[in-house]
This record gives sequence, structure tokens and C-alpha cells, in this order.
Amino acid sequence: MNQLWYYLREYFFPRGCGICAKTLFSKEEAWYGLCGECMQKLLAANADTSVNAGTSGNADTSAKSAPGRCDLCGRPLISEINRCLPCRGITETEMPVYDRLISLYPYTGNYQKLLETFKFKKSPGAGNFLAVQLLEALKLLPVSDPDNIILVPVPPRPGKIRKTGWDQIVMLAKLVKRSNKKTIICRCLKRQKSLSQKKLDRRDRRTNLMGRILVKKKAPAECVLFDDVITTGSTMNACAAALKQAGAQKVYGICLFYD
Repeated sequence: MNQLWYYLREYFFPRGCGICAKTLFSKEEAWYGLCGECMQKLLAANADTSVNAGTSGNADTSAKSAPGRCDLCGRPLISEINRCLPCRGITETEMPVYDRLISLYPYTGNYQKLLETFKFKKSPGAGNFLAVQLLEALKLLPVSDPDNIILVPVPPRPGKIRKTGWDQIVMLAKLVKRSNKKTIICRCLKRQKSLSQKKLDRRDRRTNLMGRILVKKKAPAECVLFDDVITTGSTMNACAAALKQAGAQKVYGICLFYD
């Protein structure tokens, strides 16, 4: 679908800006589901996505995280140095299994509205905007072949697709592939029934999913795990552990939002 189709659909069946609900006037605005003003605010607030890069404990020490960001989760630091307060509680035996993690935006304000517009209102325009941000952020990962990145979507909870009707993570991966045809989507992970991560504290989240993520087909040697929101990193870590146990050599992670 091209921008003209989105423009015509917006003209006859207007949705308005996914954040402020203003009328969308141009083809670009219709394509991204955002008015020009909201788009500029989102981009200006995080113009340099490299400031969100984070490295796990087993990553190459030459790959430093950006100043002002936690070296494990990539969240912004307030008064801490190198590592945020929650991550300081992580022991050596609890260090992340993934080799590098990038998280893009705080899950607050307009960023939260953007994800909710895509995730719950199923706005294709918001998906187009997020896909562009993902493509730019993927350039920050030290993958061996940037032109042929293998994206591994974090698997949904059992029953989620039946309840919501779709998997927003897989959809975003498909939108990335539409923009970069060489991107490979590998849906090799399956999540078994477990307690909801949202109901658990930080410590219990670390163990809740361990052993409950299965690799249902051959794991790629190098891949990028992909999820929408990261809180403690436990889900990412459980997926990375499963992939490495199945033979993956390098597992990177990318999340759109950090909570």
C-alpha cells in the first residue's frame, strides 16, 4: 500500500492523529497516522536513538553504552553512574544472557499513546511510524550482516491472539520487512503457560519464564529478539537463554519502549 491509498482512506474514513486526534491533511500524515506537529515532537524528543543503546554483562567491552544510560537496560540515568538503581541489584549470576539491548522510548506520555494507538486501536499508520524507528535502531546493533537481519518476535502469552485477534509484535516485524525486503522474520519461539509477568515483582519475574520458552524449530546463529515494552528484561532474557541453549551464538535485543 502506498501513501496515496492511506490518504484516500483517511479522507473518506478519517481517524485523525493517533495522539491528539487532529485532522490529517497530507499523504505523509495519513501514512504515519500522526499530524506533523506530533511527529516532530516525537522525533525531537529522541532525535539520537544511539543514546538508548545498552550492553549486557557478557557483551564485548569495547561496545560502550552512551553516557547517561544504564549499561544493562539502556534506560536514562538520573543521578546514578553507569547503572540504574534497579539493575544494581542484579548479581553476577543474574546477568542478562542477551549480548546487547537497545530500548528506544520511555513508555510515558505521547510515546505511550503512540503504542496504545497501534496496539489497541490497530492503527496501521502508527505501525508505519514505529517500523521506521525500528529500522533506524537496528543500525546500532553490531550484527554481522546488517542487510540480512533475522528478527525473532518475542512470543505472545498462550491465548492472547485468540483474545485480541492479532500479534502486534509479528505485525511490526512484517512492517519492517516491507521496508527492508532482506529482513528475515523467524517465528521460532513458543511460550508455555505461566503466571502473568505484570503480577510479579522483579525477583519473581526473573524465574517465572525460565524453561517456559521453547524453540520450536532451528535457532538462527545470530538474531535480534524484538518486543514492544521492556520492564525488567526478564522476558527478553528467558527468550535469549532458550535461543542460546538451542545453538544461537549471538542474540541481540531491541524494544520500542522501556517502562
